[in-house]
Amino acid sequence: MSMNCRNSALCVAAAVALLAAPSVVSAQRATLSSASTVVLPGPVDSNSPVIWDLEDGLLRRFVMTSSGGVPRITTGPTLTSLVPLGDVTITPHPGNGVWMEAVVADEDGTWYGYYHNENPAAVCGRLDRTVARIGAARSKDRGRTWRDLGIVIEAPTVSVACGSPNRYVIGGVGDLSVMLDPDKAYLYFFFSQYHQDRSAQGVAVARMAWANRDHPVRRVWTWTDGAWLPPSVRFAPTTDVNGVSRRAWIEYPAGTPLVATTQAWHDGDGKVNAFWGPSVHWNAAIGRYVMLLNRAKDENYAQEGIYVSYAPSLDDPSLWSTPVRLMSGGTWYPQVIGLDEGTGSDKSAGASARFFLGGRSEWIIRFTP
Repeated sequence: MSMNCRNSALCVAAAVALLAAPSVVSAQRATLSSASTVVLPGPVDSNSPVIWDLEDGLLRRFVMTSSGGVPRITTGPTLTSLVPLGDVTITPHPGNGVWMEAVVADEDGTWYGYYHNENPAAVCGRLDRTVARIGAARSKDRGRTWRDLGIVIEAPTVSVACGSPNRYVIGGVGDLSVMLDPDKAYLYFFFSQYHQDRSAQGVAVARMAWANRDHPVRRVWTWTDGAWLPPSVRFAPTTDVNGVSRRAWIEYPAGTPLVATTQAWHDGDGKVNAFWGPSVHWNAAIGRYVMLLNRAKDENYAQEGIYVSYAPSLDDPSLWSTPVRLMSGGTWYPQVIGLDEGTGSDKSAGASARFFLGGRSEWIIRFTP
């Protein structure tokens, strides 16, 4: 990894990101300083949800990590004393790899999880490449076992870049984070789009009425050209042994990226200028939502840097500020984990928190108005 500000107490570049971006400029500031190393148990290849919940009458911290398409759960009083509880099970399994990237604990103790699911790119005949989609699941035993609730955001097959040189993902949506608004009216999804068209590549936003959390399929609306658009049902004639019938599928509109991608993922020129992999938390110290982002510089996800953006609320995605570079280089999956007992998590933090890259923290991140 390349981190030219690793030992500096002031790592935030003053320059605004060079990508085409919203006109909102933020007065908030984030800085990094070195700290003792904290490593989440096991390999990490996605965002890692942190949940506080009561078990056996005690308030406990749970951390979910995923790697190789397998989610795992740990628990412990501190981030340095987490004990593995084992791999989690999902029934029925959605198939292939699952990365549980976001969890919301409901008031009744039910957990709602939102996962990145990768499947072979069979539509292209390229089984060595994958297409991503986003699903939902529910747990009644604090993350040990999950009931699948279905796929909630999926890109149409015509958007898959079958000729892409990318060695990982050649289409779909994934690499996500979620936030429930303060009124518990809507759950907001922040996710990466890997559409074949450059105009639809980048980080997009969708939302679902929280009242629909147990029945989320076809309930997630996407932010597109300044409006929240619902999915639609499409039909096509098919021929089977019983004659002609109709095949139905759900079509989700592509979201408008928060920041335009200026050099495309899949055009084969080897250069990329795109944001992806958002992680979002509410920061009480500055009264803002904070988003960390990867910025890719080539078609195989090599890192140009880690960036930070801010917003005062969730309901208007146009309010997210222009991303500012927090770190040069770095590795995938930056996220903040709050340190406050009982509340500090990947969705809630204060003035000082832990900054993680791929499940490893060597830094404290500090936020100032």
